[in-house]
Amino acid sequence: MFTGIVAAVGRIVSVAPGPSARRLVVETGALDVADVGIGDSVAVSGCCLTVVAIDRAATPARLAFDVSAESLARTVRLDAPGEVNLEKALRLADRLGGHLMTGHVDGVGTVASFEPARTSSPDASDAGSLRLAIDAPAGLAPFVATKGSIAVDGVSLTVNGVEGARFHVNLIPHTLAVTTLGRLAAGHHVNLEVDLIARYVARYAEATGR
Repeated sequence: MFTGIVAAVGRIVSVAPGPSARRLVVETGALDVADVGIGDSVAVSGCCLTVVAIDRAATPARLAFDVSAESLARTVRLDAPGEVNLEKALRLADRLGGHLMTGHVDGVGTVASFEPARTSSPDASDAGSLRLAIDAPAGLAPFVATKGSIAVDGVSLTVNGVEGARFHVNLIPHTLAVTTLGRLAAGHHVNLEVDLIARYVARYAEATGR
């Protein structure tokens, strides 16, 4: 389980054929990997992956992951070098700063717009924020609710509004500085994980007819 509070921005430095579809090697940036072992889970831009090798001698340290064809088909940006958001798995003693996430990407959304948030005055409290609008796949849209939670590339965010399959969130300067989301632009694709509770409530309603 994860919380969507990104610990560091890393970088995929190589993608090659592996025992599964691909083996990724990720430079961990500022992520502390002293307590990471083989078999541990790390969220890479929202996708839960298993550590299969560690190079602590490298600067920064490097982690290797085997990624299946299924994971590659359901995600974006895990098949080529580039920056990624990193989060180690949640421990029971950790603070739950975001929301509970599984790291199982539900689908890929498309950035519709990314622009300064509208404010009532230049000195308003959210004057440095950006408004990110994303078109979700039709099958995921019913799970996205105003003031609910959603993970975008592994970042826990609050939904500010929903119009059909399109939703928007506000990104504060801190989030823009410590994640990859500030690099987004209209037309880019992002990994989405809907709220875990919403998913189970919908499944229960479907099964019981309530």
